[in-house]
Amino acid sequence: MQKRPIKRITGGAVQYDGAGVKLVRVIGYNDTKEFDPFLMLDAFDSKDSEDYIKGFPWHPHRGIETVTYLIEGEIEHGDSLGNSGTINEGCCQWMTGGSGIIHQEMPQPRDRMLGCQLWINLPKKDKMTEPAYRDIRKEQIPVVKEAGGEVRVISGSYSGTKGPKEGDFVKATYLDVKLEANQSWSVEIPTENTLFVYIVEGTLHTDGMEVPYHKAVLFGEGDTLSLTSGEEGVRFFLYAAKPLQEPIAWAGPIVMNTPEELRLARQELQDGTFIKHT
Repeated sequence: MQKRPIKRITGGAVQYDGAGVKLVRVIGYNDTKEFDPFLMLDAFDSKDSEDYIKGFPWHPHRGIETVTYLIEGEIEHGDSLGNSGTINEGCCQWMTGGSGIIHQEMPQPRDRMLGCQLWINLPKKDKMTEPAYRDIRKEQIPVVKEAGGEVRVISGSYSGTKGPKEGDFVKATYLDVKLEANQSWSVEIPTENTLFVYIVEGTLHTDGMEVPYHKAVLFGEGDTLSLTSGEEGVRFFLYAAKPLQEPIAWAGPIVMNTPEELRLARQELQDGTFIKHT
């Protein structure tokens, strides 16, 4: 067993996106090499609806998957495929942008908005795959209860329990882990996989360091992640997947492999030929 050391800790930065949504961009454009195949993680935690009510009006995506998960709150969704729905507490929306999709995400006023959106890169061979939308309800996400904690398996598997999604193109593990105070926890992750966690609440101890909430920890090589929760417990999201190691050309909500592909996407948006599947 080789424990994974801390490679990097980041807290991201407050940004405004969409029509004026306040969020923390935990990882983003400048982090793609280290966090490959994960492109971006936007976290939101607010009790003031003015921070998010303006939402994310209609906008395009191509070449990526977006995964939105809420602990608390509500977001209404609509897209160019004709899908519509609501992400509620404990629910997840897994959207494959593929060759092109246009959608909107509009948060609704609630006592608290707590969750995040993850962007996963698509392999070069799958960039132009048919777009798709999957609404994962709270009751579809299995919960593994353990002494001193519980793990929700959103994607991949944990302790023999499979989540409702694995990823059709990138086999990603996505866990929502909640531990009581001073609990030790470990999980085996293939050493070739990129692995990072985002701490939603509380603190954790790993590799001789204490890491507070609203921080992300990227881990180095090893086959086992070992950590201990702090005095008030901890809740964190865990993300792991094998890196793609492919070139990235990124412009806003479109992520391709070459600048030429980006220019083509922009031209198709102007020409009205961006959407390939309806």
